[in-house]
Amino acid sequence: MTSAPDQTTPDPQAPEAPPTATTKYFPSAYTVLAIVTVFVWLLAFVIPAGTYQRNDDGQPIEGTYQRVASPEDFGQRLQDLFVSPVNGLYGIQDTTGFVSPDNSGDLFGSVAVFFFVLAIGIFVTMMMATGALERGIGRLAARLSNRGWLLIVGIMVLFSLLGSIEGFAEETLGFYGLIIPLMLALGYDRLVAVGAIILGAGIGCLASTLNPFAIGVASSAAGVPISDGIGLRLIMWLVLTAVTVLFVLRYARKVKADPASSRVGFLPGDEDAHDAPLPPPLTRRQIAVLIWVVFTFVVMIFGIIPWSDIIKGSGSDPYPWELGWGFGQLAAWFLVSAIVVGLIGGLGEQKLSATISQGAGDFISAGLVIVLARGVAAIMNNTQITDTVLHAMEGAVSHAGSALFAILVFVVNLPLAFLIPSTSGHATLAMPIMAPLGDFAGVPRSLVITAWAAASGWMNLWVPTTAVVMGGLSLAKVGYNTYLRFIAPLLGILFVGVCAFLTAGALLS
Repeated sequence: MTSAPDQTTPDPQAPEAPPTATTKYFPSAYTVLAIVTVFVWLLAFVIPAGTYQRNDDGQPIEGTYQRVASPEDFGQRLQDLFVSPVNGLYGIQDTTGFVSPDNSGDLFGSVAVFFFVLAIGIFVTMMMATGALERGIGRLAARLSNRGWLLIVGIMVLFSLLGSIEGFAEETLGFYGLIIPLMLALGYDRLVAVGAIILGAGIGCLASTLNPFAIGVASSAAGVPISDGIGLRLIMWLVLTAVTVLFVLRYARKVKADPASSRVGFLPGDEDAHDAPLPPPLTRRQIAVLIWVVFTFVVMIFGIIPWSDIIKGSGSDPYPWELGWGFGQLAAWFLVSAIVVGLIGGLGEQKLSATISQGAGDFISAGLVIVLARGVAAIMNNTQITDTVLHAMEGAVSHAGSALFAILVFVVNLPLAFLIPSTSGHATLAMPIMAPLGDFAGVPRSLVITAWAAASGWMNLWVPTTAVVMGGLSLAKVGYNTYLRFIAPLLGILFVGVCAFLTAGALLS
């Protein structure tokens, strides 16, 4: 006898109820960052200005902090608040350190990262428009349909890899209609499908290696190459992905052996999933699209890795064939690759142009969040309170061991990840403070980024403010409370695992 299905699960087909006076909403990333911007601007009137001396790499030198007179009057501060989004996009920092869109000097704003996010959005949207990825996964699932455990492993490893290198998350919502019938046909339940999809992509984002929305944005804000720390992150990805896959397989095997042990039970019609139609085969165009997508990421990885530093040692002269790409080149590459995907996929000029606009539109909110968060950093920079905040924390950090500091970065960023639902916005806001603190604690900035990314990924596995979790559960007709009880042991395991990797990274650095 099977257990009753979860009665608290919403029906995704039911019309959405109109909001009532008692309906509660969590503020959007825009609202949170607007509040943070005004709050930091007001704090700048209370926190005294101060500066550190810097070394040749621009890092603050411990013990050199000194108070300085406030560099701005009220009118200048008001202008800083007014133009903070503009400074966040293309503010220029002059030789005195002041940031303004009318300056001459070094780029302070996030325009390169902003355009990179749009280019990634265009590329992902173009890839999905060809139908190649969806049909490819469908064919893979069909081939493994008589080996259920291997199907779960294949889906989770693929989604984890995509999450780790390109932030594959919201895109998973399109695969529930395909994967749920397959899992039911193999004798599993809906929670197995949810675990394979959400936890597969989610663990990849937690152990991000090159994820542009996490590692890329955080590296830019911290002033280090995106490839720094990739060795530790790659090992983390391999180990934590294996742990997560085994966790889902353990439950899947239990349900297959005894359907009554299912946490969610079975809904009327689930038995009809055995008659799910076989997905049509990939066309030649779709096969070519998938080959080009793989080639695109291979070139990206090749372009950002400092091969001379790895082969000859840090500080070595680059090889002639070494690309040394930054966000500008990566943005251009993904934009070109998106167009090539559209041409190979046979979308045609009108469809291709419309998809470019759609992709940029779908991802512009992530780009704007980065800009707004960088605008907060511009306010702190111009009022010279950033170093004062660092100095307030310097004493505690300098007496903490490197391993303890790395774990503290992970723990401190857990509530921040909840308050700032945008991964890229959280990175842009936190890194200007967290990265220099790592210098004081003797922790590489790349490890600070790894700790931050793990915190963001860990929270996004379960918090009810993410569309990936709540949208996926709604599509799968699985209750949030049931899902939370299901993954609670895994969250504990991952928490311990992340702390262990951070400790090892700190001790070996």
